[in-house]
Amino acid sequence: MAADVTGAVEISGALSRLRRVTGLPVAFGGLVEAGRPRVRISELSGTSTAALRALAVTSGNGLGGKAVELARPCAVTDYSASRQISHEYDIPVAVEGLRSVVAVPVVVRRRVRGVLYGALRSAQPLGDRTLSAAMAAARDVEQALVVREEVRGLLAAAHPERPADGDAGPVREQVREAHAALRALAPRIADPGLRAELLAACGLLTKTEAARGAGLAPREVDVLAWVAAGATNAAVADRLGLRPETVKGYLRSAMRKLGAHTRGEAVAAARRTGLLP
Repeated sequence: MAADVTGAVEISGALSRLRRVTGLPVAFGGLVEAGRPRVRISELSGTSTAALRALAVTSGNGLGGKAVELARPCAVTDYSASRQISHEYDIPVAVEGLRSVVAVPVVVRRRVRGVLYGALRSAQPLGDRTLSAAMAAARDVEQALVVREEVRGLLAAAHPERPADGDAGPVREQVREAHAALRALAPRIADPGLRAELLAACGLLTKTEAARGAGLAPREVDVLAWVAAGATNAAVADRLGLRPETVKGYLRSAMRKLGAHTRGEAVAAARRTGLLP
């Protein structure tokens, strides 16, 4: 259920952006239900009735179902009169007064995870600009879902089962890599709640007061975390979306604050103080 809720938040935001960019009066959408070939419409933006709320759209049926089945965008200029789709959902569409509609699937790792719709209350072509904006909104949701799945995997790696005797070394390295990856993901997450939850998980692996005591900036900690995981400056830059020269600057600053003369000394000092796991 939690995954559905967080996904719905991303869809809601994407629908608002879609209407703002295109001027469409109505946008709505939802996620594919777990274990069922259908989308449940959960998010509405600009609607004047509740006719579409909680509507279950089966794969292959109607415009959205066609988009799910084909895994590509589909559009009609006059929904009720279109011969390109089936008409199981004509009544709720008519109650809302929709005519021209576009449906774009949300596809993650080759699997359709949801559908976004944009609509007009008049029968006129939606145009390439509107279609492009709807596709961009779907891509935003796709990226957010991918990040959330990465976060869940990294959180699982960050809380491994207690190792058997002699196995602590590999598990410790796994935790360190998970810590670095979690910190790298945090700036990419738009949802403040999820971002705070992720950083709190990082804090469980370290002594959160250590960074404040050492006076290190968040990006300096990010760089140190990847250096501790064995990454080169170029690799750190790639993971954090920074320039290599910027990474070097953060690393020099962190070394100075920690009283270290080498990368290794900086990592060792950070681990002694609990700044890194």
